[in-house]
Amino acid sequence: MGKRFEMWIGNRYVRSRSHNSFVSLISAISMLGIAIAVLVLIVVMSVVNGFERELKDRLLAMTAHATIEGVEGELPAFAALQETAVANPRVAAAAPFIDGQALLVAGNALSGAQLRGVVPDAENAVSGIGSVMQQGALVDLATGAFNIVLGNELAEALGVAVGDKVTVTLAEGMVTPAGVIPRTKRFTVSGIYRVGMYEFDRRLAFIHLGDAQRLYRKKGVVTGVRLSVTEIYASPEIVREVARAHGELVLVNDWTRRHVNFFRSIQITKSILFVILLMVVAVAAFNIVSTLVMVVKDKQADIAILRTIGAKPSSILKVFITQGSIVGVAGTLAGVVFGVLIATNLEVIVGFLEAAFGIKFLAADVYFISDLPSELKAGDVVRIALIALALALVSTLYPAWVAARTAPAEALRYD
Repeated sequence: MGKRFEMWIGNRYVRSRSHNSFVSLISAISMLGIAIAVLVLIVVMSVVNGFERELKDRLLAMTAHATIEGVEGELPAFAALQETAVANPRVAAAAPFIDGQALLVAGNALSGAQLRGVVPDAENAVSGIGSVMQQGALVDLATGAFNIVLGNELAEALGVAVGDKVTVTLAEGMVTPAGVIPRTKRFTVSGIYRVGMYEFDRRLAFIHLGDAQRLYRKKGVVTGVRLSVTEIYASPEIVREVARAHGELVLVNDWTRRHVNFFRSIQITKSILFVILLMVVAVAAFNIVSTLVMVVKDKQADIAILRTIGAKPSSILKVFITQGSIVGVAGTLAGVVFGVLIATNLEVIVGFLEAAFGIKFLAADVYFISDLPSELKAGDVVRIALIALALALVSTLYPAWVAARTAPAEALRYD
């Protein structure tokens, strides 16, 4: 066996079938503990990454990369602003819009909603609303037709489907001989969308820009212009370029400012979860210490015999470092393999469990996203594996050092 006898003996101790099988059982438990801890850490980090990705994609599907609005909530020169924006090479599209609040009534059901007036073709260019339509199409909105597109949660709350009528009531009233009465208008449901975020599916409805101008009495003006840019992380810089080129006093905003708290909270949560679960990995790795201490106590006679036939203390040290390293490497590899398999198939697994047991892991009315997404990143897997291996290696040092200091005469005194 030459110089490799330390590795051979360490490997033999891991797979020991001797009378003291309890030591082998403890080794297996330590290995399993590391595997489970690594698996859980990989899956949790993948879920957090998935939430961050889905939140960004779904927010940007319903909100523009940037918006330019009038100072008083009205932007009369929106056509000129739209031309200025499109002339910028880093702006992909621009669309005017009108935002307002309304009360939607259908039969005995009613619900508050944010009403957004849009030009269908322009809106499809700046957001992904056209791609999330379940029934109908956004282009069915036509000026004067008084059609409305609802989110699936809002349509369900009102108990309406495509073709049904919805009464839109505004807080602004009309003065009549009988007094002040709310302004109302009947709309026909022409489409239903689902983006998968309760915040939008339950509270946002679309009508044509021309109908919104008549409804809110904003003839010839809009609330603002929404922009789609070619570099989403440069949105703050691009929207300011367009505003300066326009030359008038306007209010600018972008997705990084509007939703900064969402992404900041995700990053903080991800860091906290990583530290907490890393402690679980550390506990599992340090179980190797107790395992090797028991092995050292059990193998006192073997250590003494090896020393008396010429084995150096450094060789004894290598034997037990090898044994602990095998446990750590095997546990880490098992955790990585099963963690990657679960993380890449998590949505399928969750869907099966929800269908089998009739449960919902994420309630749509509580969480922003009702699905359980997962995004596996190679960098996270490598970092978790390296930390687990490092902790496992560190855990072997003290028991191996104790074994190397064993005096042969003391070990064999009672044998």
